[in-house]
Amino acid sequence: MKLLTTLAATALSFSFISASVIPRANDAPAFDQDFADPSVFEDEDGTWYAFGTTGDDKHIQVATAECLYGKWSLLDDIDVLPKPAAWTTGRNTWAPDVHQVADGSYVMYYSGEVAENPAHHCIGTAVSDSVTGPFVPDEEPFACNLTIGGSIDASGFEDVDGKRYVLYKIDGNSVGHGGSCSNTVRPIVSTPIMLQEVGDDGVTKIGDPVQILDRTDADGPLVEAPSVVRTEDGMYILFFSSGCYLEPTYNVNYATSISLQGPYQRAERPMIRTGEYNLQAPGGATAVNVRDKVGIAFHANCPEGRCMYTEPTVIDGREVRVAM
Repeated sequence: MKLLTTLAATALSFSFISASVIPRANDAPAFDQDFADPSVFEDEDGTWYAFGTTGDDKHIQVATAECLYGKWSLLDDIDVLPKPAAWTTGRNTWAPDVHQVADGSYVMYYSGEVAENPAHHCIGTAVSDSVTGPFVPDEEPFACNLTIGGSIDASGFEDVDGKRYVLYKIDGNSVGHGGSCSNTVRPIVSTPIMLQEVGDDGVTKIGDPVQILDRTDADGPLVEAPSVVRTEDGMYILFFSSGCYLEPTYNVNYATSISLQGPYQRAERPMIRTGEYNLQAPGGATAVNVRDKVGIAFHANCPEGRCMYTEPTVIDGREVRVAM
């Protein structure tokens, strides 16, 4: 995922259905502003928040809505990360993801542009007592090995047993040898999706990360933007993007497993591709449990840049599709 600067049932029963599970009636963006790499979070009071990559003169944008599939409004006077970490350039902060942790506070994962080498990004963490910040960044990155390209696109996950994890991508294509997204000229560089267990604070690492997915030739230059959910039936769905974010090949893809650590069985085809639902270069999906369903937020190209879409999914066995 990257910033585009480089570029209801009867009337009686209806009243008992949460607004969070009512899908929109059209395929227009849920939020028609430049809001790349969105993640979404439902707070304790039922308010929904979305967080987006650098834009609108803010390091991290935040929008709010009464339901996931409803009308979103930018909190125009709020930058949730007003003071970036010293290890970053303070520019081009990508793919924020916010979760509430055990003590009631909030942790945000983000991809920060590395000051010592701005060609690369690394994963940072920040904490706040409020969902809208200000988030205070940790002064050391969470994952940052520049020899293999750095790391991007972190997302948090709490499993049914209460254990917490962070998923992220090793950004190998940033040290690739050219071509689409710098990684279709041989030798092709690995872009693995990693899973790191963390403590109750969402930050303290437990053990070493494990690889749960990597690119194949069918993916083109990369896989990235991992986000995982667990269904009521105990199936894990790992959403990710493949292709190149600058091109029509970018997509929303997924794989499934009966274990969080895998192995993951890839879908036969991406869930959303360019040309479907009038979308161009859809990608960067974040998945959330919405009551007994799974919803997603993702971006796609629009006149404003990259607009956010929010859609429910339909799950049939191991097949997942959007209900647009």
